Amino acid sequence: MKKIKDTFHKLSLTKQFVSIIFLCLIAFLIFFFAILRTGINNTIETQMFSMLQNNQRPIVNLLENEGNVNEELYAYLSKNSTQVDCLISDGVLHIFGGREDKIGNNELYKYLIVESGQLSRSNNVKHGIVRINDMEYYYSLVYCKNSDYVVASYMDNTYPSSFRSILVDSTVYLIILAFILVFMVILIWVFSIIQPLGQIKEYIKQINMGKEVDLNINRGDEIGQVANAITLMKDELTKQEKAKEEMIHNISHDLKTPIATIKSYGESIKDGIYPYGDLESSVDVIIDNANRLEKKVYNLLYLNRIEYLLTSDSEGVVTNMKEVVEEVVLNSAVIRPEIEVITDIEEVFFDGLLEAWRVCIENIMDNAFRYAKSYIKIEVREDDLKILNDGPKMSEERIQTLFHPFEKGEKGKFGLGLSIVSKVTKTNNYNVEGYNTEDGVCFRIYRKPVEEKKKTNSSWKKIERIKETNYEDVKKK
Repeated sequence: MKKIKDTFHKLSLTKQFVSIIFLCLIAFLIFFFAILRTGINNTIETQMFSMLQNNQRPIVNLLENEGNVNEELYAYLSKNSTQVDCLISDGVLHIFGGREDKIGNNELYKYLIVESGQLSRSNNVKHGIVRINDMEYYYSLVYCKNSDYVVASYMDNTYPSSFRSILVDSTVYLIILAFILVFMVILIWVFSIIQPLGQIKEYIKQINMGKEVDLNINRGDEIGQVANAITLMKDELTKQEKAKEEMIHNISHDLKTPIATIKSYGESIKDGIYPYGDLESSVDVIIDNANRLEKKVYNLLYLNRIEYLLTSDSEGVVTNMKEVVEEVVLNSAVIRPEIEVITDIEEVFFDGLLEAWRVCIENIMDNAFRYAKSYIKIEVREDDLKILNDGPKMSEERIQTLFHPFEKGEKGKFGLGLSIVSKVTKTNNYNVEGYNTEDGVCFRIYRKPVEEKKKTNSSWKKIERIKETNYEDVKKK
């Protein structure tokens, strides 16, 4: 079954459509010959027996009410071109109106006489089909309760066959007409799908060739949504490509500056010249620039390797966020001592590696210190962490691209810090968002509540602390 499904999916939409129509046609033929014809035959039989009995009813009523035979009246009542009415009494069959030569034969009469002998007051009606001399006959027998007569009516297969042909032809024609109409509607619908898909395919082909083209598909259905998503993706990729080029340019410039400083200071010291007054101060400048260079390179390497490190090492690991936040606050307080750091922290645990969460909080705090005017506030609750500052509010455009890689803010450096935050949170199944508040800006890391029993301390596999990975360790990996 899977092989058939895979083969079907490899066909073009047009071939899939033709295959479906062919299968529907086969299903229709099976339905018609196996089910519909049987239903038509049953319907015809019911109609024939009903017609025989309806024509018998006036004769039966007269016999039951009067009890004697009025041959002229019965001949008038039985004047019917499709059936023959007769009376059976004491093993003798009498046909009204002298129609013995028009329809029927002696074997049929004998059969009706035998069948009439099985009727009684309690079992007074019988009908059926009998084949005699390659001819089918429909018959109906009714026992008259107030007399000893049995009213027998029969017809050959001529009228039922004609009726069957008309009914079958009408049914087939209606089904074929409906099938053609449905086929045309589906055909138009399929081509309305194939045509925009062809446009999308050509659009992607042109984009791959580096050409600037537009995709104009004015639809509100899923195809239109896909077209819009592809257009947005192309715009986003173009934007990210430009941002990446700008970032590479900025990185080149940022790396070039400390490298040039280190090189020039090193050459000066080698020549016995101390650019910063004395040897120790000049070496401090070299060390400071080397540290800046190390941090920038470390961020680049960390961004590229973070998903692998998190997914391979963090399964079953939880981190005490109270300890992480307190450690980061203590280490970062010296960045801008004039900024007040307010903490409201509960002892909670987040899924994931301690090192990853430490880098994540450090990057948000570094961003907060860069923009804060007077204070930074940190709130930590179960599956919810907020870092607020009273810095300038962000534009709507900046909020939309806040966590995109290589997107720098007004005072940003590389455009990598918040991208690392986004990767850490998503890998550990948390959400992160940034938004404006009344006083400034808030970054929030949270997880939507799950309707299940919360973990207890006994269910935690382990609480693991990982020492800070330096640049050399990352480079070795």
